[in-house]
Amino acid sequence: MAVKLGLMLGYSGRTISINMDMIREAEDMGYDSVWTAESWGSDAVSPAAWVGAQTSKIKIGTGIMQMPGRSPANTAMTAMTMDQLTGGRFILGLGTSGPQVVEGWHGVPWHKPLSWQREYISIVRTILRREEKLEHKGERYRIPYDGPNSAGLGKPLKSMIHGSPDLPIYSGSMAPKGQQLSGELFDGCLLTCMHPEYGDVIWENIRTGGEKAGRDLNPDNFDLAPMVAVVLGDDVEACRGPLKLQLSLYIGGMGSKNKNFYKEYLDKVGFAEQNQKIQGLFLEGKQGEAANEVTDEMIDTLYLVGPKERIRDRFEVWKEAPVGTIMIGAMQPVAVRLMAELNS
Repeated sequence: MAVKLGLMLGYSGRTISINMDMIREAEDMGYDSVWTAESWGSDAVSPAAWVGAQTSKIKIGTGIMQMPGRSPANTAMTAMTMDQLTGGRFILGLGTSGPQVVEGWHGVPWHKPLSWQREYISIVRTILRREEKLEHKGERYRIPYDGPNSAGLGKPLKSMIHGSPDLPIYSGSMAPKGQQLSGELFDGCLLTCMHPEYGDVIWENIRTGGEKAGRDLNPDNFDLAPMVAVVLGDDVEACRGPLKLQLSLYIGGMGSKNKNFYKEYLDKVGFAEQNQKIQGLFLEGKQGEAANEVTDEMIDTLYLVGPKERIRDRFEVWKEAPVGTIMIGAMQPVAVRLMAELNS
């Protein structure tokens, strides 16, 4: 099975800028999809619409739209609108985000995230199928709402716009239980990182969830889509530098000392000793020292860095990995071109 390429745009820093020339070139070179994201700044949907309006073939995905920021009905409305405006090119990527963002930014409780996702996607799919009016009686959502302060005037509704019941929906998850839920209910799973030679660590979770729903999942019918940063340059150590800072943040700062899904995954694929040092230093406020503890092996395993020949050789390993889409994270147009060339 040939691997597909996705282009990960990510989210903005202080100001937002979208390189449409690079995106259109990626589209012309055969990239399958382009992906936007959100954290606590730029949102994922506005850039996706901007890109969709200026392209014609490439799929447009959100990686991810944060569930706490939108009601399920609003997400379904957005997905149906985007799908029709792009001629069926939209991929809905969903996730809860982490407790820091859920409670610290959106101001809603981080409570039973798996049950939350289960209710959320059930409502979204009910709206997309449009087989019946929307009614849902769950722990988190009651539609029509009949709880405290209800006016008592709500009634079940059916979407005026006719959505596609087959619109692809992906989840973003590095947690084992979240990956199991992805295999049970979703069409793909977006990963922040992945060891290409330890695919079974993730596929075990995906297949466990799939079996619960009577689904026999494999890379041909379920899109496992890891993000792989690509930095092209002759100075390998200089290429690794920014990625060491980024990876140390995920290992040390994304979660608490006792619950960090990124660290837990990287522990399982052979980096437990390094992770312990990185997390300890990061939590002590020594971010620079934490980044220095990220080894060259970690960067070379998870990402593609260095001269063209070096990236070409390492990409051969990724081509053999059990994935459907490789989400290329690259700021350099020349790197975007290189990956299309290597994948042809």
